[in-house]
Amino acid sequence: MTIAKYSANGNDFVIFHTFIKEDRSELAKILCHRQDGIGADGLIVLLPHLEQDFEWQFYNSDGSHADMCGNGSRACAHYAYNNNLAPEKMSFLTGAGVINAAVEDAMVQSELTPPVIVEKDIEHNGKTWWLINTGVPHLVHFTEDIAAFDISEARELRYKYNANVNIAFVESGNLRVRTYERGVEDETLACGTGMSACFYRAFVEKKVKNNIEVYPRSGDTLYLGMNERTITFKGAVKCTFVSEWRS
Repeated sequence: MTIAKYSANGNDFVIFHTFIKEDRSELAKILCHRQDGIGADGLIVLLPHLEQDFEWQFYNSDGSHADMCGNGSRACAHYAYNNNLAPEKMSFLTGAGVINAAVEDAMVQSELTPPVIVEKDIEHNGKTWWLINTGVPHLVHFTEDIAAFDISEARELRYKYNANVNIAFVESGNLRVRTYERGVEDETLACGTGMSACFYRAFVEKKVKNNIEVYPRSGDTLYLGMNERTITFKGAVKCTFVSEWRS
């Protein structure tokens, strides 16, 4: 089996395409294991689709399914284009719905599914959180100290609300974001839907304008914006290697 390893701003994925649709939860745990496998935050499998350019199966590193992953959407779009599975401008089906993406060299822009504010003003440990769905659910809190991300608190909130957990800091009209991801069960270097959730809350509360830069823990720069329908999410991706996998 030929697989590709991709990195999207520190969020890393194993990607391959096939004609066979089946559950690959156990394969995801094997491939994503950082000591005994290839090592990744998630596995993405591309499959043919009658109406869209393709559909995906997305698995977290623990084998659980996820409807959507912002960085994964950009990585798989780059993979699809470079493997002649889709044109530069494409659409593909995820568990959250149809995603539009455009590839221009190493830069890929995805148009995410429309964001939904599930609940405002959740109080926990003296902090105010919003629960926002940007394809998957995210808790968002704005802080004055982005360095102080309490992983124990994030883990507690993740299980209480079955959501990813983010803190964000407004800096010169842009955002710094840190994310604890369910399925990985730890902080990751970047999370596209998490950055999008933070951006959406900041935009609704008029903390930022409709086109900004967002900086995840990886230190990379992502470009987020609001159009008439939803959030656009743009940044660089890279294929780190292609290899044959034999179980």
